[in-house]
Amino acid sequence: MGRPSKYSPEFREQAVELVRATGKTVAEVARDLQINDTTLGNWVKADRAERGEPDSSGLLPLTAEERAELTRLRRENAKLKTEREILKKAAAFFVTESTR
Repeated sequence: MGRPSKYSPEFREQAVELVRATGKTVAEVARDLQINDTTLGNWVKADRAERGEPDSSGLLPLTAEERAELTRLRRENAKLKTEREILKKAAAFFVTESTR
């Protein structure tokens, strides 16, 4: 089990709201509140994901279905790459056998 948070949920919400409302950067607000900017950045990122807003890259977070499909497609892609490599080796083998 993880250690208890040193920041209350209310403090987190207020810090995230400062970033959203003031237009200041995460680093500026973190410095003003004397907290780690990575910590505040994680809170802001989580808040954006909860709201369904794009992250800093401009992309919307994936839904559970999209994540599942992405996982399935990556697995299928890896399998197809393996099959392609096997077929390349088999083709090379048969070419060398037929030229003997």
